[in-house]
Amino acid sequence: MQDEIRTSAEAYEDSAIPRRHEVHADPETEACNDVPDAVRQKPLKHKSPAEWAYERLILYIQNFEEQLDNEHEVAMGFTGGDTGVIRIEGMGFFDPDIVTFYGSDATGTRTQLIQHVSQLNVMLRALPRQVDRAVPRRIGFRLAQDLDKENETAKSGDKQG
Repeated sequence: MQDEIRTSAEAYEDSAIPRRHEVHADPETEACNDVPDAVRQKPLKHKSPAEWAYERLILYIQNFEEQLDNEHEVAMGFTGGDTGVIRIEGMGFFDPDIVTFYGSDATGTRTQLIQHVSQLNVMLRALPRQVDRAVPRRIGFRLAQDLDKENETAKSGDKQG
């Protein structure tokens, strides 16, 4: 017999539907309260803390980039050390609990930050676009495309199984 005793808090967490809510002082600033289907498809209880943090960071980065002009790109500042700011050029996760950021620092040096989800404190910043590019790079769009692709792959695997 496998009757597992669970608390009401655990049952609530397992049944939670991802939601997002924000409010801004400026009434002209449009709040981003949607959660894309690609994030909702896989139940929370089947996501590692790293995957869940990765997906939510993508949404924040994408929303931040949508507010930038063509002269700026997204970068991240990290709290709790001298990591400084890195221009975001890639992002990933390693189950169960690691999130990785790829990019370059203010001097152009290639940078990779590996962080445990329990240590995750990120500040998004707008940096001037690198002068060697005519248009800014938008990593948020590419990350969201990857989420959609992963969701489609999972759906096709479900149909075959």
